Amino acid sequence: MFRLSLRSPIQTLRPNAAAAALTSSRLVAYRRFLSQDSKAKIQEAINAKPVVLFMKGTPEFPECGFSRAAIQVLDLQGVDPVKMQTYNVLADSELRQDIKEFSDWPTIPQLYVNGEFVGGCDILLSMHQSGELEKFLNQNQVILPPETETSTA
Repeated sequence: MFRLSLRSPIQTLRPNAAAAALTSSRLVAYRRFLSQDSKAKIQEAINAKPVVLFMKGTPEFPECGFSRAAIQVLDLQGVDPVKMQTYNVLADSELRQDIKEFSDWPTIPQLYVNGEFVGGCDILLSMHQSGELEKFLNQNQVILPPETETSTA
């Protein structure tokens, strides 16, 4: 009976556990709703082209060494520019965070080929050095065909 009167003023101002749980569950539901919307947009972007790279900057002006390296590797491999789409995560802070959650990969750049997450810069470089990337890109038919030499007679 006297418990309420014995509470300190700080305890009465502090939200009780039930109210805190209700508030946090509303926030989680709200975040989950936004996250689902973002996930749908990301999935749509990934499905739009055979090769999708989420990077910092643009292919012409990469704003990070890892993004620059990823673009250089894809260029060396001969990826068809018509089949590739890049997204600058620095232009959209929500995308920058959501793509990391989507792939469960903490770093940028992130490469997707035919909807499959390949990895970041370190994985691209490793696959490139081992020859695995060339095979993978050929299997997915995203490399430009070699130029045929025309003989002049």
